[in-house]
Amino acid sequence: MNALKTEVNGITPFQQMISSCSGAILTSLFVTPLDVVKIRLQAQKSPFSKGKCFVYCNGLMDHLCVCENGNSKAWYKAPGHFTGTLDAFISIVRREGIKSLWSGLPPTLVMAVPATVIYFTSYDQLCALLRTRMGRHSGAAPLLAGAIARVGSATVISPLELIRTKMQSQKLSYRELSVCIHTSVQSEGWLSLWRGWGPTLLRDVPFSAMYWYNYEQGKRWLCQHYKTTEPTFTITFIAGAVSGSIAAIATLPFDVVKTRRQIELGELQALNLSAQTSPSTLSVMRRIVAENGPTGLFAGFLPRLIKVAPACAIMISTYELGKAFFRKRNHDRARSTVQTSS
Repeated sequence: MNALKTEVNGITPFQQMISSCSGAILTSLFVTPLDVVKIRLQAQKSPFSKGKCFVYCNGLMDHLCVCENGNSKAWYKAPGHFTGTLDAFISIVRREGIKSLWSGLPPTLVMAVPATVIYFTSYDQLCALLRTRMGRHSGAAPLLAGAIARVGSATVISPLELIRTKMQSQKLSYRELSVCIHTSVQSEGWLSLWRGWGPTLLRDVPFSAMYWYNYEQGKRWLCQHYKTTEPTFTITFIAGAVSGSIAAIATLPFDVVKTRRQIELGELQALNLSAQTSPSTLSVMRRIVAENGPTGLFAGFLPRLIKVAPACAIMISTYELGKAFFRKRNHDRARSTVQTSS
């Protein structure tokens, strides 16, 4: 039988892909304005200079952005004086139009949507498989499936994100990019395409494992509490927000280190320097502690929570809603087929 027709929990992998794709687009539309405002406030406080890097998050994944050489019209350099977050929202909409709240989004979706589709579909397929194989230990299936799915999606996307950053920072054509990658691989080996992969996994794998385990447990508890067999939109939204918040708090030190190292690697790349000279994850962690004390590893606690909680809630509730729609559709079609044949 065709793999696309093999159903898991009443829906096919293709239907899981459509559900996760819809969830990914909705999540990015809701969460991106928060990050656009944060970056604009950041640029106001400390203007971005040539070759400077910053991290842009569309609610699905982080993207490294390099300030374009001589481009004074870039969205993150738009003039404006804001007194706070709310004032920035209102002022940007009034002066630049509501579309400005989604500045820089389209190019990042090319990477983020496929990564999210791979991640969520892989998780569901792996979780269903592990539950049947693990017997009485099946409660740990979400933990393992979440970790493995995240490793898979990060491994696929990491070289593509590196290529995107290189194209943006050095303004390369596709032909020049091909030569640049070939030279890099020859001098530094194939693993150079996965530079920055380690710090990403240090944050994302524990986050993913904790998130899915707590989400499945929370969803089950809420279903029992409200005496329902099928999780509602509200149940999945609450479970997603709470589990996302717990995972975000627990992995915050890894997020701080990963962001710092990502920016340093990007700035080396923008200056066309070898990233072999870049510091290790451990040395970055030691430097942060030396500069700011142990509390430095928990910097940005509130902004991360404000960003992660709604992103997790919107993504998972939309994904579950899409799956519920397809499950009901498949069930109705199967029942009508049986009635017709009888």
